[in-house]
Amino acid sequence: MEIETENQQKIGSDRHIILTNRIVSARRTALYHGSGTKRGRERIKKKKRKFLSEVSAENFGFLKMSLLSDLIKLNVSDITEKVIAEYIWVGGSGMDMRSKARTLSGPVKDPSKLPKWNYDGSSTGQAPGQDSEVILYPQAIFRDPFRRGNNILVMCDAYTPAGEPIPTNKRHNAAKIFSHPDVVAEEPWYGIEQEYTLLQKDVQWPLGWPLGGFPGPQGPYYCGTGANKAFGRDIVDSHYKACLYAGINISGINGEVMPGQWEFQVGPSVGISAADELWVARYILERITEIAGVVLSFDPKPIQGDWNGAGAHTNYSTKSMRSDGGYEVIKKAIAKLEKRHKEHIAAYGEGNERRLTGRHETADMNSFVWGVANRGASIRVGRETEKAGKGYFEDRRPASNMDPYVVTSMVAETTILWKP
Repeated sequence: MEIETENQQKIGSDRHIILTNRIVSARRTALYHGSGTKRGRERIKKKKRKFLSEVSAENFGFLKMSLLSDLIKLNVSDITEKVIAEYIWVGGSGMDMRSKARTLSGPVKDPSKLPKWNYDGSSTGQAPGQDSEVILYPQAIFRDPFRRGNNILVMCDAYTPAGEPIPTNKRHNAAKIFSHPDVVAEEPWYGIEQEYTLLQKDVQWPLGWPLGGFPGPQGPYYCGTGANKAFGRDIVDSHYKACLYAGINISGINGEVMPGQWEFQVGPSVGISAADELWVARYILERITEIAGVVLSFDPKPIQGDWNGAGAHTNYSTKSMRSDGGYEVIKKAIAKLEKRHKEHIAAYGEGNERRLTGRHETADMNSFVWGVANRGASIRVGRETEKAGKGYFEDRRPASNMDPYVVTSMVAETTILWKP
């Protein structure tokens, strides 16, 4: 993925063509009027000075952008063994992502070999000012698609100086559940469908929507193609490639039902790695939208009315479910999920009540329904799973802003460890 997007490159090329045409036009004008009156010649000189001033300013801006782009793309791995490590963590809202970079003496592949680090928790809403130090524990390493070379992205979780997980550290408890022998034996697989909405920066309105107005009704946008149906595809494809480069098990992308809304899928991934990968995929997407000047929203219902919300459908299976006779195991797991429905709903994302209304391919949050191929259910079982008698199911309740550490570990805990 190039840091300078195709749009930026096109803008630069178009600007160069415009400047060249203006210079040629100015020369022709000067030649044509060269034998005119003294007043006419003075007017031409004045226009020429103004034009050259504008050209110089535009050229300077273009050269600055070009130089900045070249510097951003510098591959320091070509000339030094030192590595830039971008430490990433979840901020105080439980949804915002924070990061900062440090230089390492050489390449590191094992997160346990990376140094711990600290940050000012009072500035992220995670610690009081009089005792603001929060410690970052590196947990997972990914290739850095922005700096490239040997540089890395590091997913971390956060602890007090005494080694206690801070309240927003949901990874710590998830790691306990996923390290339980019974859970390890079942090898839980996850495939998470992350939906999101792209917003115009200055107006906080979906990309492709008319300012202060609405596009045509839903129908042509899902997996649609064309300038009047798909908005922001360059961002989506850049993110897809960047995740593959990073080593994230991203399995696909598609346009969603509401215009300006998209989805990417992570998985199948085993255990806690699914949540690590989803958080870093979110981080990469946030960085790409930053470059593109577009706002990324994980609001589960960004636009009220007859428009689809945004979810994070979580596909799940265990070794027992994937084995012969697994369909019966699936039905028993669903029965457990039904008994803990309220607990799961409470943990599945803020504002989810605006999305889970029983409309727009959702189940009502106050009821629990499961069915085969039913996208209006709480839990959907695929036709292939029913036919094969084994496979996976989809929990359609999680909101787009859910914490994947919470959701994945809770599903495993309920279906494997919990005894009704």
